[in-house]
Amino acid sequence: MTKLQVRAFLYQLGCFAILFISIQFLLAKYTNLTGFWIPFTAFVVGTILSPKFQAAKTKDGEKLFMSWLFIKGIKEIG
Repeated sequence: MTKLQVRAFLYQLGCFAILFISIQFLLAKYTNLTGFWIPFTAFVVGTILSPKFQAAKTKDGEKLFMSWLFIKGIKEIG
């Protein structure tokens, strides 16, 4: 794995973890879900809402790209 692929993986993992933990907390506090439904629902919602990062080789070298549900198109990250 290249440096940018590792960075993309860590960004994606970090964003998912933040969303998963926050959604799990909100579900436990404000809904009547119990048991494994809380983490299962948080997993599904976090997977759908978290941004997707990918390292790709271009003619200018390897670059990091991001795609997100709330942003139109694909954005290049620094």
